[in-house]
Amino acid sequence: MRGLRFDRLIASSALAFAAIGCFAKDNAPARQVSQDEAYEWLVAGEILERIKAPTFANREFSILDYGAREGVEGGAGDAIAKAIKACNEAGGGKVVIPSGTFHTGPIHLLSNVNLHLEEGAVVKFTTDTTKYLPAVYTRWEGVECYNYSPLIYAFEQRNIAVTGKGTFDGQAGDDHWWSWKGREEWGWKKGMPHQKDGRDRLFAQGEAGVPVEERVYGEGDYLRPSFVQPYRCKNILIEGVTFINSPMWELNPVLCENLTVRGVTVVSHGPNNDGCNPESCKDVLIEDCHFDTGDDCIAIKSGRNNDGRRVNVPSENIIVRNCKMLEGHGGVVIGSEISGGVRNVFVENCEMSSPNLDRALRIKTNSIRGGLIENIFVRDVEVGLVKDSVIKINFVYEEGDAGDFAPVVRNMVVRRLISRDSKYALYFKGYEHTPITDVHLIDCQFEGVEKPSVLQHVRGLQFDNVQMNTGAKTDIWGNPL
Repeated sequence: MRGLRFDRLIASSALAFAAIGCFAKDNAPARQVSQDEAYEWLVAGEILERIKAPTFANREFSILDYGAREGVEGGAGDAIAKAIKACNEAGGGKVVIPSGTFHTGPIHLLSNVNLHLEEGAVVKFTTDTTKYLPAVYTRWEGVECYNYSPLIYAFEQRNIAVTGKGTFDGQAGDDHWWSWKGREEWGWKKGMPHQKDGRDRLFAQGEAGVPVEERVYGEGDYLRPSFVQPYRCKNILIEGVTFINSPMWELNPVLCENLTVRGVTVVSHGPNNDGCNPESCKDVLIEDCHFDTGDDCIAIKSGRNNDGRRVNVPSENIIVRNCKMLEGHGGVVIGSEISGGVRNVFVENCEMSSPNLDRALRIKTNSIRGGLIENIFVRDVEVGLVKDSVIKINFVYEEGDAGDFAPVVRNMVVRRLISRDSKYALYFKGYEHTPITDVHLIDCQFEGVEKPSVLQHVRGLQFDNVQMNTGAKTDIWGNPL
């Protein structure tokens, strides 16, 4: 058996069966897997054993009982806050937003509260940016600071949830939030304000080690907030709801533990509209979700440059399964704000395809970002059409080899990935002094590939029953028809 660099290895046969059997697609019988594959996925079984969605007391607090008015600008914000506070003080339960359209400012969750949207409920967030102040403790593109409140925010809370069949509408667009990116495609015109000066100042403060309490941003800095950001929270559930029209990143849990994102739909095509970005998080399950985004569908992160190394918390023990990715820069991505590292990521039974999806699997970093990225396991992924590459590992992202923190990528295993149409199958660029190491592709099939793979400074690359442009008709698992 090949040696793996896990923190702990599992010897339990019960967990071995869990790692094999409970991951079967569409409740199909578990396939026979090799000893190596079973061994690789043992840790996934242990992670699943630990991840438990929070439960809540059987109490309901309707926002209507606290004065919410449907269809009125600002008519629900105070009522939602009062209901959340009452629910928390009573020991927890469910805050119910009924069917109808309600307008609010930012929502701040408290411990033991499940914010629940009934079917037909639409919550629209104000575009008045002053309502997102005073500034809160946050991370912005991987650097800690005080900035506009995320639309849904929680700080150092326990046992929180956002659930239901309703829709959260951030109301971002070319006229609100998006133009701050500073690009004409998002509504910006010459002379309009944009984020560059504020972004540059924040990054300079992060590099210089300026205390976080002195990094205060808000009106005039144009740093767009994330949609949902639990910060330093534990025991979190986000389930069933739909998110549209986000100012920036959609779901961005930071420094959180025991997180479940299940059955969520994200449709938002603005700038930096990543779908789900767990950042420096531990024990995360993302399953049965639908992503149609303006940036990466899922991007695993752990802080940017010196500020990420200062916090020094990796993202680890992350399972992504049964998700569908449509438009975006990447399907499942690691980086680029990855300075704290990432380990133990398991991806399976996902579908990725769109003429506007650039890549399926992607790792992006450089020697300024750095980061140790290891133990990445992928199996049973179907890729239809991607514009660029099916699997991309890139050490020359943005600044390239311009720093002193050479990234490390090692121990990545991809099994039974099938792709139909792409420019490249593989696009790997490491450094001569720090190559990409130990990537193993097993039982994979790449069809419709236009150009030869790019493989620069890669060591220990292995192919085991990998086919390319065979022209053979197969089912989604590569079996001949």
